[in-house]
Amino acid sequence: MTYTPVLSPPDRLTPLLGWATVLSLLVTVFLGLSAPPDQNQGVLVRLLFIHVPAAWVSYLAYFGTGLFGLLYLLKRNLGYDRLALASAELGVLFTVSTLVGGMLWAKPTWGAYWVWDARLTTTALSLVIYGGYLLIRSLIDDRDRRARVAAVIGLMGTLYVPVNYMAVEWWRGVHQTQTLKLLGSPDFAASPIYGWILVAGVLTFTLMYLYLLRVRARIAALADAREDYELMTDLPAHGGAHSQEVTRGAS
Repeated sequence: MTYTPVLSPPDRLTPLLGWATVLSLLVTVFLGLSAPPDQNQGVLVRLLFIHVPAAWVSYLAYFGTGLFGLLYLLKRNLGYDRLALASAELGVLFTVSTLVGGMLWAKPTWGAYWVWDARLTTTALSLVIYGGYLLIRSLIDDRDRRARVAAVIGLMGTLYVPVNYMAVEWWRGVHQTQTLKLLGSPDFAASPIYGWILVAGVLTFTLMYLYLLRVRARIAALADAREDYELMTDLPAHGGAHSQEVTRGAS
């Protein structure tokens, strides 16, 4: 008897998201390079078009980790757990991008690559939180238990998002206030000439997140299918060996 792993049908949405991401990325790069230098920051202002979208997507990814974890707890569908894993990994990736872009901007502006500002410190803390999330996942072999534990950690980790967003208001430091102020009187701090480029950048990075999320989740699904296949193909061999041992013992 042979075991054939059941795979999902061909995915047509993911390639479309990939092409949409590439096209929007080209448009964003063109707009960013065409933007005039800022009166105070010069060409450094162009880092804003990467830094802000990357920060936004890190929030989105961490929120997605908690949301998919909650859906797993409600539905007990491991597909949601795979999406939570993918979202957490992408959150770490985009957080690193946020920190690198911020450091490149900070050196000529503040005179140092890093200062222990509240926003920067809490951003770095997210790497500890979600790095721990990924580490704990790797230490648990049982899928269902791993998914349950990860879901709880992911839900608790979403508390990071509002704390990090409000850090510049609660603990004033050298970091500027929010580019997009959502609470109180909504305000967009960027100059209108850069506003549309920022919108394009946020859209591009969001599409990138959705594309990579689906790709990474599908890779995780294939890894689970391969693990199931290897387990099922090993069963007859183990069963045969066990039967031979029992026969020898009986004789």
